[in-house]
Amino acid sequence: MKTAIFGASGYTGQELIRILTGHPEAELVAVTSRRFASQPVTEVFPSLCGLTALKYQNATPADIAAACDIVFLALPHGISMEMAPIFISAGKKVIDLSADYRLRDVATYEKWYVQHTSAGILKDAVYGIPELYRQKIKDASLIANPGCYPTSIILGLAPALKNKLLAVDTIIADSASGVSGAGREPQTGSLFCEVDGGFKAYKVGKHRHTPEIEQELSALAGETFAISFTPHLLPVKRGILSTIYANLRKDITMPELHSLYSSFYAEEKFVRICPAGSFPNISSVCGSNFCDIGLAVDPRTKRVIIISAIDNLVKGAAGQAVQNMNILCNFKEDAGLQTAPIYP
Repeated sequence: MKTAIFGASGYTGQELIRILTGHPEAELVAVTSRRFASQPVTEVFPSLCGLTALKYQNATPADIAAACDIVFLALPHGISMEMAPIFISAGKKVIDLSADYRLRDVATYEKWYVQHTSAGILKDAVYGIPELYRQKIKDASLIANPGCYPTSIILGLAPALKNKLLAVDTIIADSASGVSGAGREPQTGSLFCEVDGGFKAYKVGKHRHTPEIEQELSALAGETFAISFTPHLLPVKRGILSTIYANLRKDITMPELHSLYSSFYAEEKFVRICPAGSFPNISSVCGSNFCDIGLAVDPRTKRVIIISAIDNLVKGAAGQAVQNMNILCNFKEDAGLQTAPIYP
């Protein structure tokens, strides 16, 4: 399967290159970047030396479409919506890692982002969390790869919401991300001296992932509701740890909750439920496509506490995109993604 990455000079693009160069069923044939046009990929990312001979191209969508079967769009929001229709019209499968096709309601997207210029194909987009939408992904022409924060929160809450365990208006999610989540473009807030030794909340009450999280959680619960979501910046390179709190609608014991989650994710290759009394650590998922979930029931407050950990660049971005490609192409779902977490 011939693949290409349109916009491959950021951290997510680099992760896609890393994974696809080792994929047993896919051939990476083209990568684009206006800034680094004609430069070897290995000059921009020395970690890939010996793994690829590709050079960045400043190519048009038509040029890339002629060379590949599947294209990954690793572009900022507002840019993907200009490119995706061109690839789809050329008969190519598109996996978009921006936010441009994640929100099903155009008005909601435009409230949080920018005016949508290709809303006509929103109906064809499938939200790409394999654990929830695998059957739809198989037949998709356009996959909207989820955001990193939403992935950690949605996977953490899915079993509880599906089983009507929670008072949905009490859900609070506190998530902490490594600095790579801010992207590779230089900015003051992600400089080493600004981040090292610190820990802070940001975009409190107004992070753009909020409507995406609420859309998918509402679908799982079968009712529309809002949550309180607060992101935080960790002084580490990779990883997201989400701690989620909610009041219980009915009594449940810790063994019952653990059994429910273990059963829900029993067939999932990339979701690991921690043993009772143990909780995830981002160091245990770094570099991998795993989502680790830990659980607690607080009988004193009648709340459940759910903790999930992912690598924001892998399960939160590039790894999940390749997982979606594997499903789309009927490959083994873990093809190219069998790398164990990097520890320590």
